[in-house]
Amino acid sequence: MPAELFDITLRALRRDRAFRRGAELFLYERAFADCLERIALIRRRFRSALLIGCPDPGWPTRLGTAAEHVECVDPGALFAKAAGGGQIIEEQFDSGGRKYDLCVAVGTLDTVNDLPRALARIRQSLDPDAFFIGAMAGGDSLPQLRSAMRAADQVRGAAVPHVHPRIEAAALAPLLASAGFAEPVVDVDRVQASYESLARLVDDLRRMGATNVLKARSRQSLTRAERTAASEAFGSAGVDGRTVETFELLHFAAWTAKGPAEG
Repeated sequence: MPAELFDITLRALRRDRAFRRGAELFLYERAFADCLERIALIRRRFRSALLIGCPDPGWPTRLGTAAEHVECVDPGALFAKAAGGGQIIEEQFDSGGRKYDLCVAVGTLDTVNDLPRALARIRQSLDPDAFFIGAMAGGDSLPQLRSAMRAADQVRGAAVPHVHPRIEAAALAPLLASAGFAEPVVDVDRVQASYESLARLVDDLRRMGATNVLKARSRQSLTRAERTAASEAFGSAGVDGRTVETFELLHFAAWTAKGPAEG
């Protein structure tokens, strides 16, 4: 197993914090709605669905229009409980012998420590001819935040990991294939949102459960000078008092091969 990049315990706590603050859903909802639209095009009634990532407790019911039975899991205990599901660490996932013919994974796989293993675990939980679809944050996300944090590092005099490294679009389809999925397709959706300040962007990220959970993160808060440098850098990239930030979503879909189920 590769060296751990993310603090998985903190990831769960950050999602719990997002639940308590009131989750910001605009990116999650965009991704989930896209998944539902693509599932509807298949014109098939699925028997049993697994939903990985559920920041909105209404999602299982909505997915129920495509599947007779829906189970929900989330890295955050509070999101999971609100949706009537359980907690998950994806690369440790064990379906307990249950097999699904549909899996929808939204917004969590970009912060697992071993993505190939997580995909393999999901594959093992699926029947032959099952459909796997979802979305995760891509490598071109948050360029303005990255620039702002570099400005803070210049004041500090040392580079500190602030923003998550993420998978590139071109690498995702081969990973799906290596995990045993057939016909993988990956699409890129770049979503732009304008912010009046860096603080407003960070607040949205907190309510998405998407702030820094890197193991190598600094444990020290930014100093006032560092915060000022970051805020000024973010603002200087804008026009008329607002800065446009980009969120890259990688939408993916694949099938399990027809034939005997794999062990």
